[in-house]
Amino acid sequence: MDRAPEPHTGWTFLTNHSRVLAAIAEDHTTRVRDIAARCRLTERAVQKIIADLEEGGYLTHVREGRSNVYRIASDRVLRHPADAPATVAELLSVLMRHEAGRPAAAVNPDHGA
Repeated sequence: MDRAPEPHTGWTFLTNHSRVLAAIAEDHTTRVRDIAARCRLTERAVQKIIADLEEGGYLTHVREGRSNVYRIASDRVLRHPADAPATVAELLSVLMRHEAGRPAAAVNPDHGA
């Protein structure tokens, strides 16, 4: 996708970190370029977010050929104390249910591990 992301001002309900994590949960082999297009971010912003998530212990990746395969630490507790004891898996369950437009089936954020 060659278009620049649409600018957005003001606050939103979801963070870019949660959007990127949800995109990875949907496809553990997705490319940074595809995450950026889906989340309406720059590739550089997505790379920074992935680095943040890895540094925080929420995400890891391994190289397979020319691609990355991501693994989400679904049992990790969300960062903000007000969100405790909610886990990444619980957050992704809500986000995936919203994406699918139907009640959540068995969401497996560790798929591809």
